[in-house]
Amino acid sequence: MKLKKKEYIQKNTKHFYKVILALFLGGFSTFSILYCVQSILPIFSKQFYLTPAESSFSLSAATVMMAIGMIFTGPLSDVLGRKSIMFSSLFIASALTILCSCMNNWSEIVLLRALTGLSLSGVVAVAMAYISEEIDPSALSLSMGLYISGNTIGGCSGRLLSSILSEKFSWHTALMIIGLSSLISSCFFLYLLPSSRNFHSISINLRVFLKNFYFHLTNPILFVLFIIGFIIMGSFVTIFNYISYRLMLQPFFLYPSSIGLLSMIYLTGVYSSPKAGILMQKYNYNNILTFALLLMMIGILMTQKDNLFIIILGLIIFSGGFFASHSVVSSWISSCAHIAKVQATSLYLFFYYLGSSIFGTIGGLFWHFSQWFGISVFIITMLLIGIFLSCRIKYKEK
Repeated sequence: MKLKKKEYIQKNTKHFYKVILALFLGGFSTFSILYCVQSILPIFSKQFYLTPAESSFSLSAATVMMAIGMIFTGPLSDVLGRKSIMFSSLFIASALTILCSCMNNWSEIVLLRALTGLSLSGVVAVAMAYISEEIDPSALSLSMGLYISGNTIGGCSGRLLSSILSEKFSWHTALMIIGLSSLISSCFFLYLLPSSRNFHSISINLRVFLKNFYFHLTNPILFVLFIIGFIIMGSFVTIFNYISYRLMLQPFFLYPSSIGLLSMIYLTGVYSSPKAGILMQKYNYNNILTFALLLMMIGILMTQKDNLFIIILGLIIFSGGFFASHSVVSSWISSCAHIAKVQATSLYLFFYYLGSSIFGTIGGLFWHFSQWFGISVFIITMLLIGIFLSCRIKYKEK
């Protein structure tokens, strides 16, 4: 039987721009919902009498459930379709965020945040698979970088809005507004995103499902990339979970709304993610990844100074390195996974957000014993491991 030729969406066409806009809105809403609590962790600590580590559960519960959910929502989209899974996930997560804004019990908040993370897994796990299936391979790196940029702006906006609205009104109002805006965005997402051209529904075969996971986990290059994703995301979330607590203490004594402005730093990803995608077409993946990890280390070292300007500059450098490394690893996995791409993407994102959950909470212990110095030692150690692993991939490719 002759296979039908794939109809890729070409760069700079009407459908290309619709895909980019739709996925931008989807990524924007997803990450504004996911990270809207990060900048208000100190507010939770104060209102519910929590330690920094306990307050971080509002974020860690969402990310760990999202990590677990992606293992299943990715393959589920092989049966039900990419677009339907993404829209349903975003719509449910928006509704859960609105419901969470009405809660006053910490356990209920954490539970709803966990369910929200589980819902969001359908967007995060499937979006990259949609891009890799529908976009022309020559524009894949650029498209992935632009998608990550949308995620970046969403995460920045969620953090910034929640910090400002929480101080002016309450955290309840902040979550309500973010939930409602995401609900509206999900409707535009449904309207704009073109239906899949290259998707073919398949039934779930448990044996093949497990075999593909085993295949990806035993692939030495893919497995190392999974671990690097675990490290970079864990480091990134840990930095921004606890920088708020540091800047509220002496010698800074900043207000939550002022600290929330640090979310603007995330916009470095709007530049560094697509830039990394362009550089990948010219230079070796390893060199770009290693350089990006070194930038993260330089950034965290700069934050040791008790100087607000130097701390902000260090966070900018750290964030630029993070988004560039994420863009490299994401594209590398898409090009390395020759079969069951959606499962490879799901596994990467599982490790990626698992790192966020584990590091984000463990970081609270380092904060408890050594405050910012402890946080920095922890992250630098992890990044050194990441650089070592990056060099190992280069060795294996030879």
